[in-house]
Amino acid sequence: MVKPTLLALSIAAACPSIVYATDTLHSAEQQDLATQLQQLKLQVEALESRLAQASETEAERESIKETAAAEQQKSADGIEIGGAVRTNFSHTSYDEGNKNRGGDFDFDLLRLDFRGTVGDVSLNAEIRFFDYMTAVKKAYVAYQLDELWQAQLGITQVPFGNWPYNSNNYFFSSNYYLGLEDDHDLGLLFKRQISDQWQLDIGFFKNDELGGIDGYVSDKTDRYSYDIVGARGATEDIYGEPIQALAETNTFVSRFGYHLTEGQLTTELGFSALSGKLHDGVHNAGDYQAFALHLNSRYQRWQLQLQHSQYHYDLDGIERIAVGAYGFYDSIAAEAKSATVNLAYDLPVQWGPVTDLQFYNNYSLVYDKSDQSRSTLMNVTGFSIAAGSLFTYVDYVHARNQPFVGGSMAGDSSDEEQRFNINIGYYF
Repeated sequence: MVKPTLLALSIAAACPSIVYATDTLHSAEQQDLATQLQQLKLQVEALESRLAQASETEAERESIKETAAAEQQKSADGIEIGGAVRTNFSHTSYDEGNKNRGGDFDFDLLRLDFRGTVGDVSLNAEIRFFDYMTAVKKAYVAYQLDELWQAQLGITQVPFGNWPYNSNNYFFSSNYYLGLEDDHDLGLLFKRQISDQWQLDIGFFKNDELGGIDGYVSDKTDRYSYDIVGARGATEDIYGEPIQALAETNTFVSRFGYHLTEGQLTTELGFSALSGKLHDGVHNAGDYQAFALHLNSRYQRWQLQLQHSQYHYDLDGIERIAVGAYGFYDSIAAEAKSATVNLAYDLPVQWGPVTDLQFYNNYSLVYDKSDQSRSTLMNVTGFSIAAGSLFTYVDYVHARNQPFVGGSMAGDSSDEEQRFNINIGYYF
């Protein structure tokens, strides 16, 4: 799916990983461009971003990015339409039919993007069409308040953890399935670009992208990112529709990043925190909190990401929470910790249409679960290929109690499963 889309689950499938700068967008968007030069080159979502040639200095990279942004700013006001088509091949250890067939090759998604500026207001929207659901990933308008601050209103990304992604692969990290990576909700976000070495995001999210507890949707699981949809009783099926519906509401989020540069080494040290309420449709049923410490460092062609996260859903007598995304229900512990370690290496090449390769190993561990279930682990070893308008992930996933790799976040299995996955996307 990709990342289920998974990116969409394939990101779903196992899911996870995978700006247009305009007059009013440039400040906040350049903030993302600072880590995503390859995205401008391919005009794909931030997940497919890659570093420029390793031989370039940081100053040269900034110059190239500013030039690319300036060229886009020359265009007249208007909305541009782009998108992607993705297909996915998987071979798994946990599906006997899949193994017997030698794997499965499936349609992943059709995606449409709408980006541009009319007057002083910019639009950034993305809708994804799967064969089993349609989901809006993001849809917000943005206004540049001054040289440093931009306001975004609508369905926008919740600023939490390593930005914009805490992973390099197609499946994201295990945090994605906890709602702590690439989560999108409905609210108001203020973004401060890098200045004096630091940046700050502050947001208020009224509810999830489907309208919260009283959202008018036929299926609460038809969404791109994971959100709480209910409380789980001790005897409930971890994959079933929850008996007690719940939803997030009135959530405050902040993310702080401090940037250091020493020669060719650049590092962001950051702290993220969020706090909100849980509503059952009539009353406040509880609250929830999460925080993370994160590091994102680059040296020449190498990238290292580290993150420690903790979350807690505080409801009387409840040790398990129902979550939903990509057309199905799953469960997570009401409280847990997670740790992620990601290492990547970028290699520019000239092999016909192939211009960039990235090799990576991403490790996730979710532990100290309040429901006493076994820890979740996922290790993804793979590489991505940039070739013109094509972008491909080739991943080998080794996991335990991991969604889209034969398990559940609330699973209690000691078995470890494997998945070989190739996701191919054409971007236009």
